[in-house]
Amino acid sequence: MKTFNARRAAADAVAASATRPATAIIHDVPDARLVVFRIAPGQAVPPHRNSSTVLLTVLSGRGFVSGGDGEVPVDAGDVIAYEPNELHGMRADDDDLVLLATITPRPGMRTDTQQLKRAAALADTGRGA
Repeated sequence: MKTFNARRAAADAVAASATRPATAIIHDVPDARLVVFRIAPGQAVPPHRNSSTVLLTVLSGRGFVSGGDGEVPVDAGDVIAYEPNELHGMRADDDDLVLLATITPRPGMRTDTQQLKRAAALADTGRGA
């Protein structure tokens, strides 16, 4: 068993620059990656896509998360789920927004379902062997 203090990890996280949120990977295995974000007022993670499922847990603060349907407010205790390849982003409100992102499976580990379907179809026709 492993235990993590996500709030402490977020407090200790170092940002690459003053304009970027502070992040830290606190757990990284093929099945899942856990990343903490400390997003200061005025900072954001621009909308992007990930081939994995992304679950965001708001640990403290207030802010906004965005998806294909627009932007919604969030605060401590909220959990947001994004499907694979769903557009998602986040930004702080008037104070630090601290989030724990659970990315499963770890980025780069998901098998492309469409590739598997194409390979199976080719194998069925005898062209894939």
